[in-house]
Amino acid sequence: MPLRSGIGGHSLLYLNGVRLDRAAGYPTLRLCAPGEAPQDHGVGISVNSHYRNANWVAIEGRDFLWRGALASGERLTREAYERTQAQAKAMGVLDGVKFHEELFRAKPAGMTDRDYMYEISVATDYAAQFGRDTFRARVPLDRARMGAIVEFLNGLNAPYRDEQRIYRWRVLNNNCAHVAHNALAAAGLWDPWPTGQFFAIAAFKFPVPKNEFVDLVLRTSDLPIEDAQALYEDAHARRALLSTGTLPTVPGALASVGAAIGDNDIYDVARLRLIFYDNPFWGPYRHRLKRIFTTPRYIDLHANLRHFADRYAMVETRRGAARLTGERALFQDCYEKHIAQEAAKLGRQLAMLEGAGDTMATP
Repeated sequence: MPLRSGIGGHSLLYLNGVRLDRAAGYPTLRLCAPGEAPQDHGVGISVNSHYRNANWVAIEGRDFLWRGALASGERLTREAYERTQAQAKAMGVLDGVKFHEELFRAKPAGMTDRDYMYEISVATDYAAQFGRDTFRARVPLDRARMGAIVEFLNGLNAPYRDEQRIYRWRVLNNNCAHVAHNALAAAGLWDPWPTGQFFAIAAFKFPVPKNEFVDLVLRTSDLPIEDAQALYEDAHARRALLSTGTLPTVPGALASVGAAIGDNDIYDVARLRLIFYDNPFWGPYRHRLKRIFTTPRYIDLHANLRHFADRYAMVETRRGAARLTGERALFQDCYEKHIAQEAAKLGRQLAMLEGAGDTMATP
C-alpha cells in the first residue's frame, strides 16, 4: 500500500554555511571554518518524535535533504528508495542517536534496528520530497546570527546526549516547528515560542509548519522599514537593531515551493493536504499564502530587489526628523546606518544582477 505524509506537515531548517561536527559522534554543529566555502556546505535540521537522546538530527547537503539520492528526473522506485537509505547510513545521519524502544515493536521480522530507524525516518528527516510538497522561505543571515543559531541548537541537544533527560516530542509543547521558530528567534527574527506550557493553554495557539512558513515570509519581507518610529515600537525589531545592527526584513528573503516527486512507486502524492491551524471560513492564512505566491516581490529575486530599492529610497526622503534623545536617538542612529549599508549593498547586487542579464542577452 502506498505511504502518505500527514496533514500536519513537518518543519525542516536548512542552515547554509554550517557543518556537522563528525568527530563528535553525535548531532553537533559548527560554522564553516576559514577556507571552507560557506556556499558549498549546509545542514538540514529535523525534529522527530522517534528520538530518545536528541531533540534534532542534522542532514548534510541541500539536495539530499530534499531529494535523497534521486537524480533529477529519476523515478522514485524501490531501488532508489533503498539507495537513499543506504546513502543516509553512509553519511551517518543517525549516528549517536537512539530511538524510543516502543517504536521497534512494529519492526518487520529480520530487519535490524539500525535499518528500521532509517526506514521510518525517510521522507521526514531526509529526502523530504519523496512524500511531501515543500514550502520554503529563504532568510538571509550573516555569520554572527548563524553562529547564534548553531549555539542555540547545540545547547538544545546537550541535556539529551548522555540521557540526563529523555526527549519527548509534544505536538502542543515541543514539536518540530517550535525548534525551527526558536532557532530563528536566537538570530533575532522574532520572539521565541514558549515550550512546556500547560496543554490546555498551549492548545489555543501553537506553531504548525504551514502557518510558520507564512509568518516567516511576511516577517522577513513586510516590516515597515521606511518608518523608523514604527520599527522602534516593534519591541523585537528594536532589540534586534540595537543589539545586532540588523532587522528581520531584508532584501533577498524569498518564498518557493518544491513539489513531491510525482513519478513515485512508494508514496501516494496525488492527494497531499497540508493544513493551516486557522479558522477555515474567515482565518487570514489562506489569503496570506495566496498573496505570497501571486505577488512577484515574494518569489522573484529581481522583483524583490527592485521593491527594496524603492523602499530604501523612501527612507532617504523622510530624513530630518525632530530632535530625538535617549534610546530613541540611539535607535535612529542605528537605523540610519543600517539603511545606508543595506541600500549600498543592494545597489551592488542589482548592478551585478542586471549586468548579468545584459551579458546573457548579448549575441
